[in-house]
Amino acid sequence: MNIPFLGNRHKRAAGALLDADPEGVAELLSECELLRSQAGEAGVRLDDTADSLAALDQLLPRWRDDEETLPWLGNDAGLYLGTVIVRTVEGAGWAFWPGGEPVVRLGSGREFDVVTAGREWAVSGVPELSQWYAEVAEV
Repeated sequence: MNIPFLGNRHKRAAGALLDADPEGVAELLSECELLRSQAGEAGVRLDDTADSLAALDQLLPRWRDDEETLPWLGNDAGLYLGTVIVRTVEGAGWAFWPGGEPVVRLGSGREFDVVTAGREWAVSGVPELSQWYAEVAEV
């Protein structure tokens, strides 16, 4: 979601959009089209719950063989993890770091870089998405 060629004006606009339409931003970040497509092909329904994260963790990681797909899928996995957190953890919401990277801000004020977590999961499978969720949900 960090798009460097858009420049600082657009990064500031992302924060302003979040302030103006948090539900619209949440909906946009939850699309995760590539991840939803691959999960669907494997018979996994992504219903924005913690159980769906555990189901993703069980998928055979065929995407690791495709260097072009890997970063996009990791990005989607992180945004999906963030979506589940925002929809199920009290007080959690989306925020943007100054560089434009979407993060989840917990009710405690702690921020969690879900995109990096998703990329790590896509590359190695460790830590699992369900483990990230459990760590964040218990805080």
